[in-house]
Amino acid sequence: MRYYGEEALGLIETLGLVPALYAADQMLKAADVELISYENIGSTLVTIMVKGDVAAVRASVDAGARAASEIGKLTAKNVMPRPIREVGDIVSVHDIDS
Repeated sequence: MRYYGEEALGLIETLGLVPALYAADQMLKAADVELISYENIGSTLVTIMVKGDVAAVRASVDAGARAASEIGKLTAKNVMPRPIREVGDIVSVHDIDS
């Protein structure tokens, strides 16, 4: 999905794919957000990115962070309420709809 920067952006980074998948599942179930992309960064770091309104993204990121911590290692989490449009070019490099 292409991200254009109009909505909040939420990110979860985990050590390993299994905690990332569990976090993504919980993030999408916890609030009305859409999956933008995921990045397999290397050194087993995986980042999941979602978008939506600020409250939904905060709830989603919190749920994902809890889930990842339960079964693995959460390395980072962040909510960006209204990132500039150019951030969309960075996070949409590996657009999952492409």
